[in-house]
Amino acid sequence: MGSQWLIVGLGNPGAAYRGTRHNAGRMLVERLAEKTGTAWERKPALKVELARIEAGPSTNLLCKPLVYMNVSGEAVGAAARYFRIPPERVLVCVDDADLPLGVIRLRPGGGTGGHRGLESIQAHLGADRFPRLRLGIGGEREGQRDLTGFVLGKFRPEEKELVEKALERAAEQVFCCLSRGLEAAMSRYNGPVEARENGKG
Repeated sequence: MGSQWLIVGLGNPGAAYRGTRHNAGRMLVERLAEKTGTAWERKPALKVELARIEAGPSTNLLCKPLVYMNVSGEAVGAAARYFRIPPERVLVCVDDADLPLGVIRLRPGGGTGGHRGLESIQAHLGADRFPRLRLGIGGEREGQRDLTGFVLGKFRPEEKELVEKALERAAEQVFCCLSRGLEAAMSRYNGPVEARENGKG
């Protein structure tokens, strides 16, 4: 089990939150499950939905917390402990309002940037060394200081194409991470999706 990954997609559960910016991480793990044709299974005791994907040397777990974003750590910590997956193999896919839309950035650790979902996970894992794949959701915020309305809003129609490209690119990055490691995935995929597609990456 030493090479197994837990790939967490952060977001809020429920139909009301589908397609919102704050659910970008959740959208990514749903895309991964769709690409591999795997089904989700509810695990109420762990407060998650899980799906298994074969990639790299192990069977890896996709995870959608069944709790709200701000208490994500309750579910992620429980799943990591149950499957004995160390923090450095808990890959958290998360939205980032400070990154422009269409930019993806994988890092082996780092700060939370004030993101309450990441803060909760850090508290429950008891470590900050878990990798995170940040999906840029930034855009015109009209000077808003309180981002709640922005992140809980849905992507605009004109943004959908770039969102799709970013999700596809991020999915490729996750598969690369599972098969070739973090460093290779970071080197090959980090950055703006459009620039990469234009041959600059």
